[in-house]
Amino acid sequence: MSKRKRLCPQCKIHRFRVLNERGESVVVTVTEAYEVVPVHEGTSLEGYDLEVLYCLGCSWKGSPRSLPL
Repeated sequence: MSKRKRLCPQCKIHRFRVLNERGESVVVTVTEAYEVVPVHEGTSLEGYDLEVLYCLGCSWKGSPRSLPL
């Protein structure tokens, strides 16, 4: 299984954040297979909106499916 991560289409970094209803965020990456994975092992993504990513490096926001390798 490959460890390649999907990149921001604007700034080409691989770290994003996702938000929950309270505005709390978790830092994530997105795998080659479009799986959203928390950066810190053991962090739960339950209750977080995994359909909207916010890039940590620029102003881009969008869905995991719009990310290139």
